[in-house]
Formats: sequence, C-alpha cells, structure tokens
Amino acid sequence: MNLDLTSVWKNPLFNRQEVEFKVEQPVTPTRSAVKIDLAVALRVELNQVYVREIKTLSGTHTSVGKAHIYDDPAQALIVEPKYIIERNQNAVPPAPEPEPEPEPEAEEAPAEEPVEE
Repeated sequence: MNLDLTSVWKNPLFNRQEVEFKVEQPVTPTRSAVKIDLAVALRVELNQVYVREIKTLSGTHTSVGKAHIYDDPAQALIVEPKYIIERNQNAVPPAPEPEPEPEPEAEEAPAEEPVEE
C-alpha cells in the first residue's frame, strides 16, 4: 500500500492534526491498514489516530480519505462522534491471545502383576 499525505494542518481548537491522504492500491484499504500506516508516517500511537472516511475514486486504483490525529487520546473521546470512535476501535485487530499450553499427560503406572507362588 502506498500512502501519501496530501495535506496536514494543525487545529489548535481541538488539539489535533487534520490529515487528508491518498492511497494507491487495487482495492479499497481497510481502516486498520490505513490507521497503522498513518501512525507510522506521523510517528504517533494508534490510539491517537481516528480515520474519518475512505473513498475510492471511480475507475482508478486510488482511494482518498480524511483522518484526525489527536495530541491527547482523551480529547478524541470528547470531540469525535460515538460512531467514529466505535469504527476506529473495531479497526485495530485485537492482540492475539496466547494459546494455553497443553497439560502434560500423566504416565500411567504399570499395573502390578499378581505374584504366583
């Protein structure tokens, strides 16, 4: 995925950066992929990035979108609409849970053979 930032401007009223981006890819990228790439490009944590929209331009392999990057993640919870917060929380894949180690099977003690006299 090739992510290009087309514009970045600071909004001091909301303590955030408002970003417009363009993505060159054969399919519309997922929110999680865009969110990760934006966090890497802007050197911020994932919980500071909120992808607002992604649209694919008709007849091209180009998608454009908007995102907000907050200085303080708590500010985003106050400013962003609930549905945007939910979409962006669902966009990040949960960390894989470690698989429980299988319990070692107890070896069966050999049955005592009757002693013949």
